[in-house]
Amino acid sequence: MMDNKPEECSVCYNDYDDNQLRPRTLPCGYTFCSQCIDNAIENGQLTCPSCRAQHAATAATQFPISYAVEAFVRKLKNIQLTQKKTVPVKKKLHSLVQEQKSSISSLITSCEEVLSQLGEYRGQLGDWKTHHLQLQDRLYALVEQNKSAMKILELEDTSVVDMTTQGEEGKTQLQAMLGSLDTVNTPQEVYTTIGTADECSMKVEDWLKKCQELFPDVMTVHTSVKVQETIREALEMTTTETGATADPVHLGPSASNIMDKVQEITGQIPQKHLIVGDLRRMREPVKRLVEAGRVLAVQKDQDGRRSARITLQDRQLYLHSLLRQPTPAHAYTLQESEVVGVLEPSCTLAFLDLGWAGSTRGRVTIRLTPDTPLARQFVLLCTGQRGHTYRNTKLLWVGNKGQPWEWVLGGDYESNDGEGGAPLLPHLQGQYRESGRAGAVWSWYRLGGPRCAQFTITTRDLQGGVQWPRVFGDVVSGLDVVRAAVNHSDITEVTVVDCGVVLPL
Repeated sequence: MMDNKPEECSVCYNDYDDNQLRPRTLPCGYTFCSQCIDNAIENGQLTCPSCRAQHAATAATQFPISYAVEAFVRKLKNIQLTQKKTVPVKKKLHSLVQEQKSSISSLITSCEEVLSQLGEYRGQLGDWKTHHLQLQDRLYALVEQNKSAMKILELEDTSVVDMTTQGEEGKTQLQAMLGSLDTVNTPQEVYTTIGTADECSMKVEDWLKKCQELFPDVMTVHTSVKVQETIREALEMTTTETGATADPVHLGPSASNIMDKVQEITGQIPQKHLIVGDLRRMREPVKRLVEAGRVLAVQKDQDGRRSARITLQDRQLYLHSLLRQPTPAHAYTLQESEVVGVLEPSCTLAFLDLGWAGSTRGRVTIRLTPDTPLARQFVLLCTGQRGHTYRNTKLLWVGNKGQPWEWVLGGDYESNDGEGGAPLLPHLQGQYRESGRAGAVWSWYRLGGPRCAQFTITTRDLQGGVQWPRVFGDVVSGLDVVRAAVNHSDITEVTVVDCGVVLPL
């Protein structure tokens, strides 16, 4: 969900004004526009959209106007007007600052890429050290040779650690320079700061060049691999002959980075496949890969190969919808069926990312009722396992807008106009709940009909004991996003930007 802006109402996302959208403060301390407060009043009661506190109310005008917010909005507009009158000199200085920031940002990106390579290389070095220790325990006749290989790996490891420390320091200095460039005001400050930034940039460029020249050390890697191969052969042949020599190796022009050079020296293909256990353990290397967007769940079908992103947010793993797209060469993959197999039927969580006006407005998380066909169908359409998905579908219309029975309908994955949405499962009959609570997710159409894959979300509590049938889930977070979508001027402009399921760790 987007960060709230103080100059706009957190319900309708419109800027406050001096007319219908004047800011008013509730007794619980939260502030909303007059129009949203009037819309939220039901039967003489107002439920705060933020903290859910109950207030007796008949109209928004009984709550005080927040003059402090109005003063802030006026001041913000004045600042924006002032900024538009920037003199040409400041424009030139701003251009210099932006050019320097762009250069530094590019260096930071290169720095991060090499740091990632160093981390991956160090992990490889650690794996090789582990292999050597295991071999040392099994074959005493080759202990001395094994120890020699360990020593050169330790020296290389120490060198990697030293260079990593230097790289981290250089990256920190570059980030500090970005902050300094944001605060310069006078020409003298700009020129002085840019001069310092150039010196810092030169140091980082030297560091990047040195990393590429130093790592990997050809003799270290080649000797390590040869010793490992020799000991393995000795174990298989039950002989004490070693014959391990560190023959010189010449790198070809195809090796572009550290790990590519490691691959060329060793003749090994880096492991690009993960297992579900790697996600469950979420150790630091895997965590970094997920955060960098390099972990994908893949599925092969008769039409080719599809892949789905796996992301990490607030310590929670998300599996997004499968898309027919080429898998990046640098990606690490898992079988999509194995990933989906870890879902707990008793607590499956699905999500819909809603967006309008060109941006994603927030995530709606839904807890599905276990062991119901409609819930299983909802998961299929959120993950795209059967080829169809809710991704890029529109919300279709709002029912009983502003009334206690308010709800919104969406999910036409076929025609996106309300006429489609055929079932994906042959039998949808089951034991479903009834609910009159806001946030209930249910099916408006009869089960088995041509539109029963569409879903409905109730946005207000029903009155008088009335309940909706065929409920198969409940919104556990993001109901405010759905309500904001309902208040949008045209509901068909609201789109399911993305969807998927939450993966249990």
